Amino acid sequence: MSLYSEYMDEIATRKQELGLHPKPIDSAELLAEIIEQIKDKDNAHRKDSLHFFIYNTLPGTTSAAGVKAAFLKEIILGESVVEEISSEFAFELLSHMKGGPSVEVLLDLALGDDADIAASAAEVLKTQVFLYEADTDRLATAYKDGNKIAIEILESYANAEFFTSLPDIEEKIDVVTYIAAEGDISTDLLSPGNQAHSRSDRELHGKCMISPEAQQEIQALQQQHPDKKVMLIAEKGTMGVGSSRMSGVNNVALWAGKQASPYVPFVNIAPVVAGTNGISPIFLTTVGVTGGIGLDLKNWVKKVDENGNTVLNENGDPVLEEKYSVATGTVLTINTKEKMLYQGDKALVDVSSAFTPQKVEFMKAGGSYAIVFGKKLQNFAAETLGIEPPLVFAPSKEISHEGQGLTAVEKIFNKNAVGVLSDKDLHAGSDVRVKVNIVGSQDTTGLMTAQELESMAATVISPSVDGAYQSGCHTASVWDKKAQANIPKLMSFMNKFGLITARDPKGVYHAMTDVIHKVLNDITVDDWAIIIGGDSHTRMSKGVAFGADSGTVALALATGEASMPIPESVKVTFKGNMKSHMDFRDVVHATQAQMLKKFGENVFQGRVIEVHIGTLMADQAFTFTDWTAEMKAKASICISEDETLIKSLELSKSRIQIMIDKGMDNEAQTLRGLIELADKRIHEIQSGENPALAPDDNAEYFAELVVDLDQIDEPMIADPDVNNEDVSKRYTHDTIRPVSYYKGEKTVDLGFVGSCMVHKGDMKIISQMLKNLEEQDGKVEFKAPLVIAPPTYNIVDELKAEGDWDVLKKYSGFEFDDDKPKGTARTKYENIMYLERPGCNLCMGNQEKAEKGDTVLATSTRLFQGRVVEDAEDKKGESLLASTPVVVLSTILGRTPSIDEYKNAVRGINLTDFAPPTEELTSQSKYVANVPVKSL
Repeated sequence: MSLYSEYMDEIATRKQELGLHPKPIDSAELLAEIIEQIKDKDNAHRKDSLHFFIYNTLPGTTSAAGVKAAFLKEIILGESVVEEISSEFAFELLSHMKGGPSVEVLLDLALGDDADIAASAAEVLKTQVFLYEADTDRLATAYKDGNKIAIEILESYANAEFFTSLPDIEEKIDVVTYIAAEGDISTDLLSPGNQAHSRSDRELHGKCMISPEAQQEIQALQQQHPDKKVMLIAEKGTMGVGSSRMSGVNNVALWAGKQASPYVPFVNIAPVVAGTNGISPIFLTTVGVTGGIGLDLKNWVKKVDENGNTVLNENGDPVLEEKYSVATGTVLTINTKEKMLYQGDKALVDVSSAFTPQKVEFMKAGGSYAIVFGKKLQNFAAETLGIEPPLVFAPSKEISHEGQGLTAVEKIFNKNAVGVLSDKDLHAGSDVRVKVNIVGSQDTTGLMTAQELESMAATVISPSVDGAYQSGCHTASVWDKKAQANIPKLMSFMNKFGLITARDPKGVYHAMTDVIHKVLNDITVDDWAIIIGGDSHTRMSKGVAFGADSGTVALALATGEASMPIPESVKVTFKGNMKSHMDFRDVVHATQAQMLKKFGENVFQGRVIEVHIGTLMADQAFTFTDWTAEMKAKASICISEDETLIKSLELSKSRIQIMIDKGMDNEAQTLRGLIELADKRIHEIQSGENPALAPDDNAEYFAELVVDLDQIDEPMIADPDVNNEDVSKRYTHDTIRPVSYYKGEKTVDLGFVGSCMVHKGDMKIISQMLKNLEEQDGKVEFKAPLVIAPPTYNIVDELKAEGDWDVLKKYSGFEFDDDKPKGTARTKYENIMYLERPGCNLCMGNQEKAEKGDTVLATSTRLFQGRVVEDAEDKKGESLLASTPVVVLSTILGRTPSIDEYKNAVRGINLTDFAPPTEELTSQSKYVANVPVKSL
């Protein structure tokens, strides 16, 4: 059977079983066969083959794109004649292929001997921005040789005509509202975790957004209002919390955006999304990737009394009043010039934050990629011509306050800034490009990152990136047919691109399913680093890390850069003494609770939490930084003492060395280079040349919070509050309750200890608790299942060496076997302890889940509806979050413990050795990078 026949069979199956269109073509072999059928004028499949070639072939650096570009070149040169594809049309098709083979062909033609063809190729090249070193080197060489076409192209690039020739965004954009949900909208609603396997198949994945009913309602609105865009809204909440999913924005764009190119199917851009409390920071970045609009509606406001005081309800929560309605079907107008939202002639709210000069550029260019690459291309052309680049793009917003010190994040941004015009220190609000040191790609979004890299014609990792890792943790639980089809392909692509990969495409080293955040935490060896990762929990306890969509990850891998504003910071310090029976997870919960009590609103949202952690090692401190995603913070920075940071770096070195010993290093010896960087950083600290990162003592913060450890007397639980009368209060991370609230009576159906929120100490706590309980009661008997998923293999190996794993095995009813990984996900659980493979497991919710309707107590970070546990017909599933000892004890009791039961179970166990720094960690010195701040 030919490849084309197989493709036709696949088309028939997709249409019959799934109601889908043909899958876009990325295979060179299939497209080559299609081209042969096009050349044969009598071929029965010629008409369909032409359609597939023109409209259904993926661009960029896919192997199919290379074949398509080569055939278009033949047509332009007259070597092949296709009646339906003229030379002009061939050039148009090349212009939509976004770089890679298409740019190579255009350069061949532009620098060739045929003057007419060269002129036409040059006109197309002037519109292209995805050029890499191999392409720009050819132009530079031709320019030096006096080639007139090369000069013409470079002059066009220097003037950024690829941008200036584009039409401005519309002054008025009419929208019709659609309330996607009430309360915070998790990206799980837009792109469910259990459908992660289909994300790279955009049309198929689009079927999972919200619900079939919602999709029909959106289509109905479009039919009723064909001249308006549908705006998806989080009523009384924030849009896009929880995860940094490009697939969520892709789905919204697929249903409510516009097609990016008539020749590329299912790639839509420019969606409009909104929320009463705006858009989650990481989700807003993703919206910018597509040139979309994200609005902060502020349509519900706090009610105040005659004295201006906020009115509270019986639960102590602010009473909200509706300022204006955005009920589904409401017609509104966005005035992009006035930056106001209107209903008819009535101005409703200022939306200027959605239309900064930088965001408007993204909208005009069709996405942020084009701007990032365009700026680099303009700089290259101007430098080659020996001229100053004209000011075409909005200048970086550079804010500097005379006499004001720098916060930790401001210091990191100043050190890593590129293309900055000012020689003054930059403060929060400045909008800058920064060098990215560490990049992480995770496996359920990695296929999309690979697609994004192909679409921007990138073939190798930027040499300026210190290290990058492709994980296998989100698909660790079940090695099913979907994983077997997708993951090896992903690992092969990323390994070739230059990342350290969890799986070796050659099969030399053992497959590693370590949780990506833990690996990134280990390979981050500089507290001045900037980390970008394809997951909202990319929040390291060294450096500053930002969770990002798969596109931003691709951009960081390809360019070694990211563009973003310097965030404001909230300073968090501690006072008092931590009681011996408390776990550090309780400090994390208490931080959220005390913050809300002090400020009455979430001051962490969209800002960096600068936590002065002092003596806590990076592994344990990660518990705090990881949780900051649920606090809706943009990022977190740990301020450590010198000695503690050195110990954390030595631990990182040892774990990187283990990766090297396993054979995971690549030809570029990336891992070896990270150890050298760690040694360099340790020397800087020990010599006093550059101590551990600390803010200046005259730094300015948006807010400051002192967490009182003396107030934390019992374990804390984050409750999704699934039955709250106010729907907007459900499934948030703001309801923090002491364990005594439950009076030892709340039934627990399943416990989960694992994923990124735990460390080696948690595993040792479990073994010690089990021994304690056996001594107290004579036996250990589980009244609810307990699932344990260690975050890394290193931890398992260390537990085995220290004897703790044998203790865990003694009490377990299941132990993972890498030689026989599970082929199907569990749907039922016994009342035993499961020792699962390292990885995300239940926290991800894409493979393993609790039984529907269960009440789950977990160390996870996820309490969103349907993530860890789905609803049953007669009972809502709920995922409550607590410390490891609370979870373990609850599964043995089958319910939440009383405070006395808890204290007895943890007696004699050193839960967390933490004390606040004895003195405030600040510095007047500012580290200066070894590269010029103004380098381009």
